[in-house]
Parts: sequence; structure tokens; C-alpha cells
Amino acid sequence: MGQKVELACIIDDDKIYVNLVKKIIEIKKLSENLLIFKNGKEALDYFKLIMENMSEDKLPDIIFLDLNMPVMDGWEFLSEFIKIKNNFDKKITLYVVSSSIDPRDLERAKSFNMVTDYLIKPIELKKFEKIFEKNNAA
Repeated sequence: MGQKVELACIIDDDKIYVNLVKKIIEIKKLSENLLIFKNGKEALDYFKLIMENMSEDKLPDIIFLDLNMPVMDGWEFLSEFIKIKNNFDKKITLYVVSSSIDPRDLERAKSFNMVTDYLIKPIELKKFEKIFEKNNAA
């Protein structure tokens, strides 16, 4: 196995899901550090701040983005993130994570070329581990 993911990011307002993912990442030692945001706006503000400070080392290697959140949902976040993403050299792997099995959501998510995959909650442990392994190999 290659090097560990340095920094993973979860953008999700579901506390139970976030705590579960956090535990899995800690127990399986899948990532060194973890950023957690309750909504898209918090995350976007963070990324804009990083951009202004030119501190790319604080960018996550991998992002798990929920679609349904208050303040700014996953769709709005994606639309805004696309605008600033090109200012970063770092490759960021982004997964949309949702409990929605609506094919329209799936299609819409895949229309964003920065979305690696669409994962349906709850994510199986094996699949979760594979995502981190795949990210390490990149």
C-alpha cells in the first residue's frame, strides 16, 4: 500500500454519519487528518481562505460531499467549487455521497467532471477502504 491519504474532508450535516465515517477513518488509519464541515458554505469559505493564503498543503486529497444540507447544499457547493478549483494545482478526488437513489441525482452528479463517483449511503466498509486505497495509488 502506498502512502496514506494526508487529509480527507467530509462535507455533511448528518452528525451520526460523520461520526461513523470519522471512526472508520481513525480505526482503519485511512487518513492522517480529517476536515469536517456541516455545509457547503463552511467548506467553500475554507477553500477560498486557503486560496488567498496560497497554502495548498491544507487542501484535502479526497472530499466526501453530501447533497442535502442546510445553508448551501452539495449542488451549490459543486457549482461554486468548480470556479475556484482551477486555482489549485493539487489533484482533489471528490465523491458525492447521498442517501438519494434518484437516477436524476446520479446523472446530475456525473455531469460534473470533477465528481469521481456517486456513493449511496450507507457506504459499505469494504467500498470505503477501496476508495482510500485507490486514492493512495493515484
